[in-house]
Amino acid sequence: MALNIPGVVAMVLFYLLILGTGLWASRKSRRAERKSHGALTEVVLLGDRNINVVVGFFTMTATWVGGGFILGMAEAVYTPNMGLVWALMPIYYSGSFIIGGLFFAKPMRDKKYITMMDPFQIKYGKVLSGALVLPALLTDVLWISCTLLSLGTTMTVVLELPYSYSVWISSAVAIIYTLLGGLYSVAYTDVIQLALVFISLWLCVPFVLLNPKSANIAQTAFNHTYQAPWLGTLDYDRVWIWIDDFLLLGLGSLSFQCFHQRTLSASSSKMAQYTCYGAAVFIAVLGIPSVLVGAAAASTDWNLTLYGYPSPHERGEGALVLPLALQYLTPSYISIIGIGAVAAAVMSSSDSALLSAASVFSSNIHKNILRKQASDNEMRWVIRVTVVVVGVVGTSITFLTKSVLVLWILGADVSYTLIFPHLVAVLFFKVTNGYGAMSSRLYIGRWDLCPKVSC
Repeated sequence: MALNIPGVVAMVLFYLLILGTGLWASRKSRRAERKSHGALTEVVLLGDRNINVVVGFFTMTATWVGGGFILGMAEAVYTPNMGLVWALMPIYYSGSFIIGGLFFAKPMRDKKYITMMDPFQIKYGKVLSGALVLPALLTDVLWISCTLLSLGTTMTVVLELPYSYSVWISSAVAIIYTLLGGLYSVAYTDVIQLALVFISLWLCVPFVLLNPKSANIAQTAFNHTYQAPWLGTLDYDRVWIWIDDFLLLGLGSLSFQCFHQRTLSASSSKMAQYTCYGAAVFIAVLGIPSVLVGAAAASTDWNLTLYGYPSPHERGEGALVLPLALQYLTPSYISIIGIGAVAAAVMSSSDSALLSAASVFSSNIHKNILRKQASDNEMRWVIRVTVVVVGVVGTSITFLTKSVLVLWILGADVSYTLIFPHLVAVLFFKVTNGYGAMSSRLYIGRWDLCPKVSC
């Protein structure tokens, strides 16, 4: 098939819009640097702790509504042995944000930490807690891979653009505007990106649902039509797995640096809490379109479409179900709008993960351990180099798997098992120490991660 020229043009215009916004935000960042009496790291990494509640609400929500969220939800709903009952990520994250607002935002913001890892280094010592920084960096790298994989597969299906071009170009755009203005660029581009995600996805949904090749999703939710009902089932012997997934995604996200970067950048502790509560509401709404697209795909006779027989699931292309639905169940101009939604979601998550990794490495490794006397100019270059390196590594991982859901769950698993218990301990229990933390980490790593990897 030929390259989708109108779609490519639309994507170029979208990227120019995002780069323009990042450039404007970088000027705001430089003005803040000149006016600020604090450290450079607070301006670049935390927006001089002056992010208002509206922008904070947008950037918190946009960070989680990434390509993995959009494509992973649709994939889970469409997959016959899963269904909606296994795709409640928006509910998990809503609960996570509420818990974060109630218990984590205020103590972290009141103590004016730079990163999530600061309390670890204060209580456990800089060297011992340095080992705990590595899982935090890994989760950010996997987050980048997850989001870029979703965009690469979507652009390949809809625009007929080679996968490698799609991924590397998108990665380069995210890296460039993150380098331009730090959190200011990330936060203000998130406002535009989240608006595009919301509008674009809801524009696509009616066309997918009303396509004559798809059955009524209200009927296929309970009846076996073209495949198993898309609501899914929760057997008694899998209830504990469902609960584990709920805890993994819900509590695991509380130990992402991306989350704490938003609360720490708020203008006050109260604004940090309001940011969490507002995001908890909006993220649930933004999960609905992906659910509907996945349900429509499960209700479609794919043999009647240009895609043909067998179905995406039977071909092993279930991970591509959202871009396939856009390509074969909507008019071409609507599929291009859908691409814009995925691209906006990917950009909003990728830039957050890039800045998150740069924050942890520059502040907790370089500044606190390797070069305690590092100047502001040196720190600026460390942040820039880290953004580029993490972006390149994360992009490279996208060539190792085709499933967005796998990378999404893996990143959350690392965060949940290796960071979250320690975060709770260091914030709320005075008796903990570094040696106990390292012992528990080795125990968890042996008995939790190893069996999952071998499976």
